[in-house]
Amino acid sequence: MSAEQPDISVIIVSFNTRDLLRECLHTLRAEAGGVRYELIVVDNASRDGSADMIEAEFPAARLIRGETNLGFAAANNRGFAIAQGRYLVLLNSDAFPRPLALPKVVAYMDADPKIGLGGARLVGRDDSWQPSARLFPSPLNDFLSLSGLSTRFPHSRFFGRMDRSWADPGAAAAEVDWVPGAFSIIRREVLQRVGSFDERFFLYYEEVDLCQRIKAAGYKIYYWPDVVVTHLGGESSKTLEHLQLSSSGAQLTLWRLRSAYLYYRKQQGMVVAWLAKQIEKQWHVLRAWKNSRRQDAESRAKAEESRVIVTLIEQAWRETCGGRVSPPRPW
Repeated sequence: MSAEQPDISVIIVSFNTRDLLRECLHTLRAEAGGVRYELIVVDNASRDGSADMIEAEFPAARLIRGETNLGFAAANNRGFAIAQGRYLVLLNSDAFPRPLALPKVVAYMDADPKIGLGGARLVGRDDSWQPSARLFPSPLNDFLSLSGLSTRFPHSRFFGRMDRSWADPGAAAAEVDWVPGAFSIIRREVLQRVGSFDERFFLYYEEVDLCQRIKAAGYKIYYWPDVVVTHLGGESSKTLEHLQLSSSGAQLTLWRLRSAYLYYRKQQGMVVAWLAKQIEKQWHVLRAWKNSRRQDAESRAKAEESRVIVTLIEQAWRETCGGRVSPPRPW
């Protein structure tokens, strides 16, 4: 390793979040804490002048201008291809590292070569909790989430299993299944061994798939509660118009469903993919039926939402051929 090699390559995918991106980069500069880093920004054909802002205000950044929206996986892969750091850090444009976050993750990775990828404690601007250490998806976990049982009993190790909501988020570091891609650090040689993001995932589930491959190769995925990153969430998705949103108001339902079926088919097989589809479909069929029997406006809106989601479920299943193929990009 040369003396000039950066400790980390920070890779940020930009899509119509110019002002947040600027704030992110100023925060990164202020909180680097002596860590040598290079900055790579991959712009996914933003319409708000994000790329021009990077050129004008952050000339040291390595900017990749995309002519079309490649999605999260493919855009990050373009950044991976030119990164020079010992470690690669994925950072959302709406995520802001807090003091000592970068020095700590570098130290943790240096201390244990069996950690392939690690993540931080994600919080809102008001320090509100966000899921930061999670179990791999399964039809059971999908049901617990859809049914609301995971929300009703968050402190149960069984019902709160998906988002690990039963654990004190600040208590102790832990080995987990996967961490969100809003902030994560990846060991370069691990990425070279298992491969980069699967570009069939346009958005969502790409980090889940990568973590599963890293664990299958014998490495650990870690969550560090003392590494804190402010994360707003869903900011790029909010700039898209005329697309059906999930109930969270941030995830694009059709994209989520496509990626879910691609993930299940790839990692758990056709039967599990079909079962995951049926669980969500039948849940919304029942929800639509139940709410259609009521006369108030809120119930009618819920019934209509579920009917739309049932249609989208069938569309996503058809367009991915049951999770076998990814529709042409951009989705």
